[in-house]
Amino acid sequence: MASLIWFRRDLRVSDNRALYQAAKNGEPVVAVAFATSQQWLIHDDSPGKLSFWLANLQVLAERLAALGISLHLEIVADFADIPEAICRFAREHGCNALYFNREYEVNEQKRDEAVSRAFAAQKIKTFAYADRLLLEPGRMLTGSGGFYTIFTPFKNSWLGVAQLSDLTPLPAPAPLASPLKQVVLPSARLIKELKLPGWREDLWPAGETAAQARLAHFAANGLDKYNEMRDLPAVDGTSCLSPWLACGAISPRQCLAVIMRARKNFPTEGSGEAVWLNELIWRDFYYHVVSGFPRVSRSQPFRKKTTALQWRHDEESFLAWQNGLTGYPIVDAAMRQLKQMGWMHNRLRMITAMFLSKHLLIDWRLGEKYFMQNLLDGDLAANNGGWQWSASTGTDAVPYFRIFNPFSQSKRFDNDGKFIKKFCPELAEVSTAALHNPAKLAAEIQKKKISYPAPIVDHKMARERALAAFKNL
Repeated sequence: MASLIWFRRDLRVSDNRALYQAAKNGEPVVAVAFATSQQWLIHDDSPGKLSFWLANLQVLAERLAALGISLHLEIVADFADIPEAICRFAREHGCNALYFNREYEVNEQKRDEAVSRAFAAQKIKTFAYADRLLLEPGRMLTGSGGFYTIFTPFKNSWLGVAQLSDLTPLPAPAPLASPLKQVVLPSARLIKELKLPGWREDLWPAGETAAQARLAHFAANGLDKYNEMRDLPAVDGTSCLSPWLACGAISPRQCLAVIMRARKNFPTEGSGEAVWLNELIWRDFYYHVVSGFPRVSRSQPFRKKTTALQWRHDEESFLAWQNGLTGYPIVDAAMRQLKQMGWMHNRLRMITAMFLSKHLLIDWRLGEKYFMQNLLDGDLAANNGGWQWSASTGTDAVPYFRIFNPFSQSKRFDNDGKFIKKFCPELAEVSTAALHNPAKLAAEIQKKKISYPAPIVDHKMARERALAAFKNL
């Protein structure tokens, strides 16, 4: 008899709780993963993200083969097909137990519950582990037993629970058998059949070794300055680990370990380590919201009264935003970065999301969907949380009257225009001062005969329109 481990978004052998538990007794282990093309379409997963997931799965298969564990990729249409398929797989491979790491979105929870019921009917035990987050949803609750809706009290509770929790990364399991022959998954065929394009492999090579190398680079060169550099899109000031975190090629505990190294306690406020820890806690918080308030997984605003917001239907402006042709240089550079890299700097995600939802008063759900369809690190909890924060419809949302001025934002965070000119090369000859001043920008564009659009909306007018829409609720 063998234990079966089911891989989803935990594509690593080190610090994988389900794998560690399945292998710790030294008994045979077999592994399975499922490709679900129709479900990917329903979830708006980007082609680059899927290619990256499949590439990481292939690397995982090779790592598992070295441990004597075979990984099989099964192809089904959607989550509804998995219970029958995985039960059949377990019977064919003589498995007497199933191990997996928990997931928290609505569809994923329904899928896992259906699989657990199917295995129970066959009298096969299932074991689920908290692995995707630092602290699982439900560990931090308010005094009345509810889920937190504001980040700061959540963080305070999180720190208290974390102090009492063992968040040490687990080692990779010891080999269970002689290394297997090279495993070749049908990933390449899937990529061809689904017409999935590649991704920037030079920036995000597949596999946990590459993820660990990026983490080590960040720990040595960026972590201590993270508080100073994280908002500057032109510099290498962030970890850029989000694609690997999204597919699980690296764990949040491994990230936390570099913060806690040589420390007996959590870092003090204001340091680079403390600010990066804050980002890891935000990641937990957004999953906490997804778990506690399932409506956000169903494209509903957290703040129910904002359902009545009168969004504008403006296809022309929406296309201009998508294509980086709004006439606001920082917005356009950011949207072009998304198209070219499948990734966007976090400060720019806030600027572009607020521009769509406030300046253009276009439904944030259209932007959320577009991001998911293009992001390599697309993650429902983080993406939804960020969009609802920017649109002032979510938990801990930015006050509706706070509306970023893109020209002020670019002056503050891209003062020399280096980022803007990289992704908007037609503005290479524009003076730095003009990049942050609409009147000067218009004058230089006309004088130098540059092909770049005028702003598609006036900032002052757009701000007043957004304020009126929220006040009318």
